[in-house]
Amino acid sequence: MSKIHPTAVVSNKAHLDKDVEVGPFSVIGDNVKIGKLTQILNNVTICGNTEIGEGNKIFSGAVIGSPPQDLKYKGEDSHLYIGNDNVIREFVTINPGTQGNSTHVGSNNLFMAYSHIAHDCHVGDRCIFANNATLAGHVTVENEVVIGGLSAIHQFVCVGRLAIIGGCSKVVQDVPPYSTYDGHPAKVYSINSIGLKRADISKDSIQQLKTAFKILFHSGFSTSHAIAQIKKEFADLSDEVSYLIDFVNKSKRGIGR
Repeated sequence: MSKIHPTAVVSNKAHLDKDVEVGPFSVIGDNVKIGKLTQILNNVTICGNTEIGEGNKIFSGAVIGSPPQDLKYKGEDSHLYIGNDNVIREFVTINPGTQGNSTHVGSNNLFMAYSHIAHDCHVGDRCIFANNATLAGHVTVENEVVIGGLSAIHQFVCVGRLAIIGGCSKVVQDVPPYSTYDGHPAKVYSINSIGLKRADISKDSIQQLKTAFKILFHSGFSTSHAIAQIKKEFADLSDEVSYLIDFVNKSKRGIGR
């Protein structure tokens, strides 16, 4: 049985799995689905076509699934999907998609107070959003990314795996995987050495990444020339360097070099 505080307002059309907790003065709307063992503390609002997985913890004042902050949105059906074991701290806001599309949030993420995920975003697994980290619409954040406090990420930007973005950064171009990214506007500084070690990336691959980053982002070569030089440098590219090259080749907004 779910444990619902007497002052909470839970629609009889909502679906709550067993052992869901809903705290005082929280509001759960009609089309909401919440997985087992999720804890919803006081004064939380969850609405819209929102599906939340298992074992999440949502803190006071969070607003999940409210209409997108987008003038194109005209009330059409759109969705928000949230995975398992996320921690969503105070006053976090997460919006669904627009024009029939969806926002997707993975599992095992930490969203600190006042962070914001806008419409049509895709967030992977094991990410950390520090206080007031903000995504505009249509942003993709891959797995194991760290976004510093008060950072803002422009619409349609892609943030690669294991990147770390410094606090107060203005991110207007794609963030390559495995990078340390910072500034106004933000740009690549180096590899994310600590993150790579914590992710058990091999020493050989880390060394290859160091060389690849120097050639790609600090040599002054054009992108195509830099990639050709990296391929000459190593007989066998590691999986991480191959992915870095693929990410750069596919970038639509360019990379802050």
